[in-house]
Amino acid sequence: MLDNTDKSLLVLLQKNAKYTIKELAAKLNLTATPIFERIKRLENEGYIQNYKAVVDRKKIGLSLITFCNVSLKNHETTMIAKFEKDIVQFSEVIECYHIAGMYDYLIKVMVKDMDEYQEFVAKKLASLENLGQVQSSFVMTEVKTNASLPVE
Repeated sequence: MLDNTDKSLLVLLQKNAKYTIKELAAKLNLTATPIFERIKRLENEGYIQNYKAVVDRKKIGLSLITFCNVSLKNHETTMIAKFEKDIVQFSEVIECYHIAGMYDYLIKVMVKDMDEYQEFVAKKLASLENLGQVQSSFVMTEVKTNASLPVE
């Protein structure tokens, strides 16, 4: 069970995983040893899964974000597993969710431009044998992007 200090620690680490143990201790009015021990416990218990650098997508040339709603033709367990195994292999697919509703999957795709997206659809996505319908929505403006989860 998380106490208030654990929650505060998770909030701080989500904002900046490069905080030193000493900086975190100062922010939480504790000494370094209990902060270190708490972080290790949070890692061991799976609350902290890993640490990542957030890269500016535009600086690396990924200007187009697309959300694709995907339907499968066949919903047998083996066909679903094969689709999931195949879709995660595409570097353009940043996120993939198996969803309920009109479509089976929602995938988030990041590419350089519309030409690259068209190539992705024609050569990669369309090559998946169980692919049914695809509906694409293109992001015009990112209003809010936040990798931090609300810790309460």
